[in-house]
This record gives sequence, C-alpha cells and structure tokens, in this order.
Amino acid sequence: MNPHDLANPRRSPAGPNSNPRSPGAPRIMRPERARLQDCVRPTRAEIDLSKLRHNLGVLRRASRSPVWGVLKADAYGHGAKPLARTLERAGIAGICVALLEEAIELRDAGIRTPILVMGGFYGGAWSKLLEHQLTPVLFDPAQIEALAEEVRFTGASPMSVHIKIDTGMARLGATSSQAHDLGATLLRHPEVKLEGLMTHFACADTSVESIGQQLNEFDVVTAKLTALGLEAPIRHAANSAAVFRSERSHLNMTRPGIALFGVEPAAGMAAQLKPVMKVRSEFSALREIREGNSVGYGASWTAKRTSRIGTLPIGYADGLPRSLSNRGHVLVRGKRAPIVGTVSMDMTMIDVTEIENVGMADEVVVLGEQTGPLGSDEITAREIADHSGTIAWEILTNISRRVPRFLREP
Repeated sequence: MNPHDLANPRRSPAGPNSNPRSPGAPRIMRPERARLQDCVRPTRAEIDLSKLRHNLGVLRRASRSPVWGVLKADAYGHGAKPLARTLERAGIAGICVALLEEAIELRDAGIRTPILVMGGFYGGAWSKLLEHQLTPVLFDPAQIEALAEEVRFTGASPMSVHIKIDTGMARLGATSSQAHDLGATLLRHPEVKLEGLMTHFACADTSVESIGQQLNEFDVVTAKLTALGLEAPIRHAANSAAVFRSERSHLNMTRPGIALFGVEPAAGMAAQLKPVMKVRSEFSALREIREGNSVGYGASWTAKRTSRIGTLPIGYADGLPRSLSNRGHVLVRGKRAPIVGTVSMDMTMIDVTEIENVGMADEVVVLGEQTGPLGSDEITAREIADHSGTIAWEILTNISRRVPRFLREP
C-alpha cells in the first residue's frame, strides 16, 4: 500500500470509513522514554533549563536576525517537548525539526510556536501539515503538486512553504539548474505560497570561505526565482557555526542547533555557552581486586597493584560509548577516575584507588561538571567524542531513551 493512501483516507482502497483498528491495519508503536516515576537505578540525565535560556540569550546577541531553534532528534537527546516549552516561553521566533513525526509530537504537547519541518520526506501525509499548521521544506516539483492537490481538496487557505536550495551540500535541495522548473511549478499552483528560501552549509565549522561560496550560489538561485516573479520574505542559512563565524549568513533568520545545548560548534568559538545536559549515576558495587586480576569482558585491563574498582549501572546501551573502554574518565568527588576494562551494555567499571573515601552513594558524573571535596572538573561531550573518534552531536543524541531526563530549574 502506498504511504500516501494511509494518510489520505479518500485514496485508500478501504475507503474513508474504514476502521484503522481493524485486523490487519498497520500500527506504529512509538518508543517510550523511561518514566521518572519508574526510575529505580540512579543513572539519569539532568537537563538545566536555565542554561538553555542562557544559551538562547547568547545566540540572540550573536545573531542579527530572529533565532529559530533546531530541536530535531529529540532536541539532540535532551527531550524536545520540555525544551520546546521553555524556548516558547522565552519568546523564540520558531522551532525547526527534521521529521513530520517530530513536529506532530510537539503540536500534541501544546507547542504553538511556528514549526519548520526540514527533513524533506512527508510520506504523502500532506493533510498532517495542514491539520497541525506546520511549514514544510520542499525541493521537488512533485512535492509542490501533491501539496497543492491536498489544499484544493480540503479547501484550505494557501499553504506556506520553504524551498531548499542545494548550494554544495549535495544532500537535499534544488540545484541552480533546477530552479526554473521549480519556480514554474510554484507559479502554476497558487495553493502553495513561497514563504522562505533556505540552504545548508557543509563546512561552516571549519571554513569561512566555504560559507561565502555557498551564499554566492544561494544569491544566484534567489535571483533566478526573483526573475520569475517569486520573492521569498524569508531567507535562511546559518547553523550554529555560521551564527558565530559569518554575519552575512544571518539573512532573515538563523537556525542554531548544537549551540542551544551549550556545545561550541568548534573549539574556542563561543566559550560563553553552558552545557545543558549532565549525565550522572551512583555505584552499584565497590570491590578490591588483587594485583594481576583482570576486569571486564576480554580481560582487557589487569591490575598492576591492589586496586579499588567501582561498578556503575550505565553502559553502551545507555549511550556511554564502548570506545571509552580503558581510555575515558568519569568524575567522583570532584576528581577524575579512569574507566577500566570494557564498557558493557549495562555496566561500566572505574578505578577509584586514588580517590579518598569513596562511598556507594557518591555521585559519579559521566558527562558534565562536578564540584566535590577533592576539586572541580568537567567531562564534556567534545572530550568523549574525541576519545570515541566521533563528534559531540553523536554523543548527545546517543543518550538512550532508557536514561530518564530530569528537568532542573535552579
């Protein structure tokens, strides 16, 4: 069955009155996040909403255009619904997501702020865009035609859309050579109203020159559409890195993502940002092992002296990378403790031999800051990413749904 049929009952062979609960009807089970009331183990992510608001302020000061926050991938693993509510109350201009499903989840949670759906795939569910008052990003004439048909069928007002232009990312978007056909399709379908033009930078975190090159191409395509009589009130391109690197890229709106959550897009770019997420746990076991004994799967670490080993109820299934085995650190009592042995699915071992007076109830910080009786330190997402051969974005989004998010308002 065509996904378009599922979203548009009039096209379904079963007809508009078919029961979606009938035997054989497709069902989608959404993954559930661990509920706070069911939280037993001490592993959790603490989300500091005051730091989120602080970072929004930093971005507003850096941007000469209205800020739209990117909350795709469950707000980079932080929890999209509560963060969207916080940003909405703080007066953010709009929210960007990747998936239609993400946008609907926010609308169902009561978010009324404008939402831009940027992922480009709608599965034929055009009626959902109208129903939830969402703004889609389109890049293909067939998308324009399908949306126009939906608007005509429902008798709705013209639907505002943003058009994506590919200026060098080669991922989504219409190229310069495709601009004329795209514009002609828009002109044939007044049911679809051009509100915005957008593009996406490929190397904003590493190259200012590349930003300029892509903006030049963006200007060329914009001029082609203007020559056809199509002018977009809004043009946007700037991600987090571009907000801080290129004022020219700010255009009519900016759409930062990672910076909202307190991570610099590149080292030294925006030191005033504050990480929003802290991941912490407590010990499930403490034991002494003799010199020569090994720890964990594969016996990859062997004690060179009598050592005190703590077991933490967190592992790679929670988002702690297995690549941190024998190389990463955590914080205990304000001091670093090395991860020893192989990170397991549900548990990780650390060496606390050098840390005084460690007890079972001591907080252990896997990601974030800690101040304790032995000092103060921080484990950043960038540090974990460097150890793991990846990027901070992946570290944050990999914190799994079974780690409950606790909201903090200091």
